[in-house]
Amino acid sequence: MITDRGAGSARRTGRLAATLLAAALAAGGLTVAAAPAAHAATSDVVAKLPISSFSALTVDSAHQRVYVADSNLGHYANKGLIAVYDFSGERVTTITTARHVSGLALNADGSVLHVGGRDGILRYDTTTYLPLTAGVASTDICGRSLAFAGGRAYHTASYASYAAECDTTLTYLDYSQTDNTWQRSGWQDHGRLQLEAGPGDRLMMGQPANDKAPDPFVSVFDASGTTLVRTAGRRFADGEGEGALNLKDMAFSADGTKVAIADAAAGTRLLNAADLSDAPTGYPSLPAGSSASAVAFSGDGKYLARGASASGATPDLLLSPADPGDATAPLEFAFEGSLDGDRVAPRGLEWSADGSRLFAVTTNTAGNQYWLHVVQPPAVQYDTRFTGTLAHSPAQAVAGEALAVRGRLELDGPAPAEPLKVTATRTDAAGTHELGTATVKADGTFTVLDEPDLIGEATYTVSYLGDLIHRPATDVTHTVSVGKAAGSIVLTAPAEASMSTGVRITGTFTAKGKALPERAVLKVERTDRLGTGTLSSVTVAADGTFTIDDLPRTRRDTTYTVSWPGDDLHTGATASATVRVTR
Repeated sequence: MITDRGAGSARRTGRLAATLLAAALAAGGLTVAAAPAAHAATSDVVAKLPISSFSALTVDSAHQRVYVADSNLGHYANKGLIAVYDFSGERVTTITTARHVSGLALNADGSVLHVGGRDGILRYDTTTYLPLTAGVASTDICGRSLAFAGGRAYHTASYASYAAECDTTLTYLDYSQTDNTWQRSGWQDHGRLQLEAGPGDRLMMGQPANDKAPDPFVSVFDASGTTLVRTAGRRFADGEGEGALNLKDMAFSADGTKVAIADAAAGTRLLNAADLSDAPTGYPSLPAGSSASAVAFSGDGKYLARGASASGATPDLLLSPADPGDATAPLEFAFEGSLDGDRVAPRGLEWSADGSRLFAVTTNTAGNQYWLHVVQPPAVQYDTRFTGTLAHSPAQAVAGEALAVRGRLELDGPAPAEPLKVTATRTDAAGTHELGTATVKADGTFTVLDEPDLIGEATYTVSYLGDLIHRPATDVTHTVSVGKAAGSIVLTAPAEASMSTGVRITGTFTAKGKALPERAVLKVERTDRLGTGTLSSVTVAADGTFTIDDLPRTRRDTTYTVSWPGDDLHTGATASATVRVTR
């Protein structure tokens, strides 16, 4: 049955969902003070879905329609539901079925929607939404995965008598034939196998972890011929059984040369589609506290969307350049609560063919409510540049003491959702050191704080890596001469003392900059009318104080000189005090 729910089912989010963040903090101290800038948000339209469970999401770019299936498993008499939306997030219609439905797949030209039904493969005209002749398939109680590849609709078929068996039951890979019959491909394994179609008549099958599959697989097939031919396959556990795949989603790149895997255990895996080996450059890790749940490449080859399960302000959705070598910072979305859902549902990401829209299904923590997000990445990128030169303070940089490096970043176009961040490095005789990120204030200024730990030249390089709205800026550098930190000695001595009672001198030793590895040992010399001699050395206490006791050997003026030679990071220090000695 098809029902029209009318317009008005979508809303434009009232809060700003997207935050533009640069690289995560690395080692080093940085400034964090900045006021948020005003900005124009990336479009994020949200519709509350009329479903309480989720099976599949597919996008018909030819007719600008989005299909979301409610699996509604659990009982053989449960009805199925497919919600149909346009690209603006408005619900167009709802298709209901006599029995539960699961996977969705569109044929090559988008004219026919294939739906995994309990008793067969249902088909619908994507212009009228009217049912077409259904395809025969084995009875399904576990939910099917569907994919259209090589001119055929492939579907999974589980051999199970009860729903409790579905996670571990033997599942077959079948396909529909032109005479509305189905045929076994010969491939099968245990669990709820997932399918994904790719360019060049490719088909991918992945196995979720289950008790009968401690080391699940991913396989790629050539579906161009009459026989499905596996071209690559991989399991991920090592010899000790560690590192096994925890599959949540998988996707082909737009050109079919790469495969991205959403692995709840390992994050986003990027593989070469030809042999499923690790790509030489992978994607950055997801934010701490998030677990991969979905992945999708845009059809134009520009973007990668990564969905996650995360709590609080931790991002649940990241939009990045598809090229893993492009360090442009991602657009990040944190979904929180009843207006957005709490996380991206497994297999809940799909793009329009031209990459102009991303469709994301989110769910609440309980997994019984769902939302459809329509995200439009920026169509234009704007230039950024560093203006002027970098400057530093204090004027004389000292090893082990705070140094501030300041500059200004200028950007065209709209300001970001959150203040921009620049990254900084210091290069000295010991190599290059990552200093993390520094926040750009509303007026474009920023301050990088550092403590250089070697004397000599230190070159600071500040970079802006860009985001999906702004292009990267050309790096700016600044070289600083780092000197030794000062050492100092202050003495307190009596103006007069006698040979019989002796002389007591107290003092304080201070070494700025980096703390000394051991307490300083000071040299003490005494000069009187009989000449100059060296007294016993004195070790400075933990609080920097010391005491010198001496029995002078002659009358008249006696001068005590206390000195420290310095070290690799500190200048030496000397102080003297003269005492009038009597009998």
